[in-house]
Amino acid sequence: MADRVTVIGWDGSPLTRAATAALSAATLVAGAAHHLALPEVPGGAERIRLGSVDLAARRIAAHRGSAVVLADGDPGFFGVVRTLRAPEHGLEVEVVPAVSSVATAFARAGMPWEDAQTVVAHPRTLRRAVNVCRAHHKVAVLTSPGAGPAELALLLEGVHRTFVICEELGTDCEQVTVVTSDTAADHVWRDPNVVIVIGGGPEQRAEGAWIAGRHPAYPQGVRGWALPADAYRGTGPARESGEGETPGLRAAQLAHLGPRTGDLVWDIGSGSGALAVEAARFGAAVLAVDEDPDACARTTAAARAFGVQLQVVEGRAPHVLERLPEPDVVRIGGGGAPVVTAVADRRPERIVTHASTRDEAESLGAALTENGYTVSCSLLQSVELDTAAWSERERTVVFLLSALRSDLAP
Repeated sequence: MADRVTVIGWDGSPLTRAATAALSAATLVAGAAHHLALPEVPGGAERIRLGSVDLAARRIAAHRGSAVVLADGDPGFFGVVRTLRAPEHGLEVEVVPAVSSVATAFARAGMPWEDAQTVVAHPRTLRRAVNVCRAHHKVAVLTSPGAGPAELALLLEGVHRTFVICEELGTDCEQVTVVTSDTAADHVWRDPNVVIVIGGGPEQRAEGAWIAGRHPAYPQGVRGWALPADAYRGTGPARESGEGETPGLRAAQLAHLGPRTGDLVWDIGSGSGALAVEAARFGAAVLAVDEDPDACARTTAAARAFGVQLQVVEGRAPHVLERLPEPDVVRIGGGGAPVVTAVADRRPERIVTHASTRDEAESLGAALTENGYTVSCSLLQSVELDTAAWSERERTVVFLLSALRSDLAP
């Protein structure tokens, strides 16, 4: 095993005394090409071009001598330190930090960033990174080849954002460019780069902020989920809520869907916008679909009132679904078996829907089962009481169907 492993963060500024001392004693140095070209790297040291950190860690573990790993920015923030410290490598690691590339990018843009989400985009995580950009006003994206600004822009089609693209930070070729998301794919961008994605509404105010990357996604004083219908009144044209709009059913639907950061939720038949807004409050990206222009207006107004980002699509299902990006979970508010079948064809992880009769529930359940989903069904009954007289005010009975893709079912 290497006698000592020092990880040095590099941000383009002169190396610290501690970093220079570690490099001068190194018998093995690992890093990118621009790191290995630094004049402080000893001429007699073994050099490893850093590609797979895991493979480099194995070579370092077999080395006898002092090893140094050079990495851009802060190596402890989405960097090499976690892999090098993995138990299977048995390495004792010391870290000489530098300013993270995310901090540098926001500094170049002259922007605060305690309210920003930070995501890593690889080809395998690109879609989830894009969903975070859909759901939040300010996101820093640490990109990689094949998952850069152009790919982000292409997957954000139909969602307007501003990109601040910071290329090769800390080098003589450093460049900061501001473009809109609809033009980012027209350029070739140099690696490495960091993209700050901004938009979708006014910047959140941070007075009294105490936790990074988060802001309360609801008006002051609002607490809880499955809020009563009164919470959404006044957010758009008036409309009587139907069986799919009750708080009890909405709570059960959200519980079965489990929307989370990085997910894309389809809410088909958004109605008042209540479920779409509450899914967005969990941090998920949401596409709210409705053929009624008034329903679309209500959903837009509700999202604005509760301070969440979501995209409203006016159109009739199932035809409008063909051009939408791939969902993770879907709530179907109506449309029957044709809509259920069209959604199942897109293979989301979970689908929830409801029915007013047992025959309708059986029809929807059969459509889901035939398309490769494991289905459960519950009869939900809620009774609203007038607490002044403790008399029954309203009774609702509905069948809730929850479907899990069969390859994921226990």
